[in-house]
Amino acid sequence: MSTMPGWIRLHPQVAAALSEGRPVVALESTVITHGLQKPVNLDIALRMEADIRAQGAVPATVGVIEGQVVLGLDETEIERLALGEGAHKLTSRDLAWARAAKADGGTTVSATMRVAHAAGVRVFATGGIGGVHRGGTGDVSGDLAELARTPVAVVCAGAKAILDLPRTLEWLETAGVPVVGWGTDEFPAFFARGSGLPVSARVDGEAQAAALLRAHWEMGMAGALICVPCPAEAALQAAQVEQAVQEAQRAAERENVRGKALTPYLLAYLARLSGWDTVRANLALLRNNARIAARIAIALPTGPA
Repeated sequence: MSTMPGWIRLHPQVAAALSEGRPVVALESTVITHGLQKPVNLDIALRMEADIRAQGAVPATVGVIEGQVVLGLDETEIERLALGEGAHKLTSRDLAWARAAKADGGTTVSATMRVAHAAGVRVFATGGIGGVHRGGTGDVSGDLAELARTPVAVVCAGAKAILDLPRTLEWLETAGVPVVGWGTDEFPAFFARGSGLPVSARVDGEAQAAALLRAHWEMGMAGALICVPCPAEAALQAAQVEQAVQEAQRAAERENVRGKALTPYLLAYLARLSGWDTVRANLALLRNNARIAARIAIALPTGPA
């Protein structure tokens, strides 16, 4: 393991795994602080960690506690972010501010990727990435820019269904980010298993995924998406999701909700509108992604890519 940056605090189990070359899977924490209601947020955070351990890898939930960037929050710290008040939503651009302000915060995909890469963790599991927002507003998630520059594999259920999926895929293509379908030729649409849009490559298992990632990184490339459809038993129909998203979008426009507040607002609106079916789908895909990320991390060779 290369020298660990002084600005990252490691959980002892994560530190031991990294030093011994054992597989580690990073997890974000905005799903805890901003993505789900209490106490469901705490329960899913702990279940995802348990799922990763059950596969044979070591979970490392990323977050910021009193300005300290942590790779591998302990259970008390996860509970603090999940059940406490005042945690900030931190993108990669916000990490320095959070450190200086000694703030608490949940890390988004972009911030989690940055921390994971700095520590030598190459696989990260989340729900859905951010992307290009609908309506031609020019609002583009920092997740995409981070994928274009940071060599971490992000295991996800595609991009969040509230986004402009065709433009998100165009952005990723321009940036040279592989969009890899896990057992599918179609880009997943978060709550729905398919979007009708093609992925750039397909893998049918962790061995193929690991081979693709290794080849990608050997050429000096950056991030990659491994896109896993929502489990069939929990998935929603694409048409149902699209109708609900359009209604939620109109409500956000009426209330002038923008910026960092938009995604949490839309997801909460969808949950109420769907009778919490979207939450059930979200919980199922989060756990599924965690398990698959662990399998990929185990299949990857140790040492630098």
